[in-house]
Amino acid sequence: MDTTLEDPLVGRVIDGRYRVDARIAVGGMATVYRAVDTRLDRVLALKVMHPALAADGAFVERFIREAKSVARLAHPNVVAVFDQGTDGPYVYLAMEYVSGCTLRDLLRERGALQPRAALDVLEPVLAALGAAHRAGFVHRDMKPENVLIGDDGRVKVADFGLVRAVDSVTSTTGAVLGTVSYLAPEQIENGTTDTRVDVYACGVVLYEMLTGGKPHSGDTPAQVLYRHLNEDVPPPSAAVAGMPVELDELVATATARNPDLRPYDAVMLLSQVREARAALSDAQLDAVPPQSRAEAHSTSEDRTGVVPRPVAASAPADDVSHTTRFEHPPVPPLPPGAPSRPSPRRPARGTLIALVGALLVLALGAGVWYIGAGQFTRVPSLLGKTEAEARDRLAEAGLDVGDVRQQFSETVERGKVIGTDPAPGAQIRGNGSVALVLSRGPEIVTVPKVKGLPLERAKAELAKVGLAPGMVSQAFSGAIPRGSVIGTDPEAGEKRAPDTAVAIVVSKGAPVDVPGVVGSPLDDARSALEDLGLKVQVATEQINSPQPQGTVANQSVAAGAKAATGDTVVLTVSKGPRMVPVPDVTGRNVEDAKRALKEAGFEVKVEKPFISFSDDVASQSVKGGTTAPEGSTITIRIKGL
Repeated sequence: MDTTLEDPLVGRVIDGRYRVDARIAVGGMATVYRAVDTRLDRVLALKVMHPALAADGAFVERFIREAKSVARLAHPNVVAVFDQGTDGPYVYLAMEYVSGCTLRDLLRERGALQPRAALDVLEPVLAALGAAHRAGFVHRDMKPENVLIGDDGRVKVADFGLVRAVDSVTSTTGAVLGTVSYLAPEQIENGTTDTRVDVYACGVVLYEMLTGGKPHSGDTPAQVLYRHLNEDVPPPSAAVAGMPVELDELVATATARNPDLRPYDAVMLLSQVREARAALSDAQLDAVPPQSRAEAHSTSEDRTGVVPRPVAASAPADDVSHTTRFEHPPVPPLPPGAPSRPSPRRPARGTLIALVGALLVLALGAGVWYIGAGQFTRVPSLLGKTEAEARDRLAEAGLDVGDVRQQFSETVERGKVIGTDPAPGAQIRGNGSVALVLSRGPEIVTVPKVKGLPLERAKAELAKVGLAPGMVSQAFSGAIPRGSVIGTDPEAGEKRAPDTAVAIVVSKGAPVDVPGVVGSPLDDARSALEDLGLKVQVATEQINSPQPQGTVANQSVAAGAKAATGDTVVLTVSKGPRMVPVPDVTGRNVEDAKRALKEAGFEVKVEKPFISFSDDVASQSVKGGTTAPEGSTITIRIKGL
């Protein structure tokens, strides 16, 4: 039965312009339709907010604000936003229509992808997120369902409906919005959302593409949350034998539970992905994955949901556009099925409450939390306080934090409060919220000198003056130690606006000329490379090659190439040459004989008598019908007088 026939919008023209042809998908906040722009005769996607939500003025205002934000992301890998408007009870967004499938569809059909295919999908996703991050936005709900793969092969990121401005809201005290399987630990535990939560989600998506399954599973969403908080994402090689170490390292870096250990944003992760790809051979990139663990259908873990956290007051008013408040009952024991094993540390009380709250929300559905009114208090003075200190003072006064925005200030240190709304001393209900205005520091800042500093310290110095660490690249340097900064762009001493991204070049150390070790015994090759300060990894699979059995058949870094001390060279061991059948070419014309032998994989040597008037082969050094090593030389002799 076609359910679109029952949809009142199908067949209708919205706002006198958009003819709705079919329903594509239904979500928690909106329904998406395929429509035609009758003015431009263009097929597009129309996202229409559910009428119940459209009645909420704050939600509509937020919806429009975010539509404008996403419309500024003019990037080939971001689903474009064309228009926004209202028609009676309907609030809509007109967007680019992508004919194709989602990454989730692809994973269901194929399971695990080859590394090359996984990276081919991940790179444009990171390019899209990188554009958003550099524009000051966080997606917050990255998952395979939001990655569209067009019929023409183009990859686009969709559904920026949960996007948040990085410098307007940094955390949420009432609820976490996102999809359970892709939530970063800091989102679950305290609601912190910056560019690194998208990096974490992309690391989980990469794991899923490489293995065909999610890294953390459980009988309930609460168990999945527990594992994200308390267990590292396993390396893909634990599920897929022979997975290159570079891909293990990519997943581990992107999904580090400590956000400070992750790449700062998608641009930085993209740089690391490209570096990892360059280190992989064609055979590694095109390795066929085993039977996957792809799921037959989506579960509650795949859907965007609201995870409440225990707080003394309601979440910021800015969050009502996407969340429903939930009452927090007394904390029962950890839900059944959570890992039971000797634990070196007990999970924080907040973690347990978040898990229990998640279980209640996702299992029992929605509820509404009302707070009594009638109690008033005065807004405390917060000038000069850090955001954390201001939040603590407001909590002590029984007040919540509303919007957090930033302004330039020549007198107040970056990150400290320069104003509040309502103002200090104003009366406010005991359950009200107070908006904070934080200093961005001076409107123009000077790029500090970080040359010679370790990378993490250099990032800290840039952040201290209000600049954003940008793309990190590497270069050889005999003067700067490995891992320390060679230089920046813009250079030290130049003036820039706060939050400008500063690209960093990090030293790989002095260059090492990689010797050629193909044909050498494995132990000799290992010693030669390690003596130069290089690391050696032996490929798990051996291959046939012209090299003798047990010697090196291939090296991942070519002879004569430059490498850095500590770089890894992968050696592949030879199984010896492959034995192939020798064609019988006696009696055949010499050119035909040479062609047949070369096509069979042999080198050919021709011996011709001093006097001969024939071009026919009299004999061959290896008898036809027998086998010989591939690549070996077969001698053919021409008939004489």
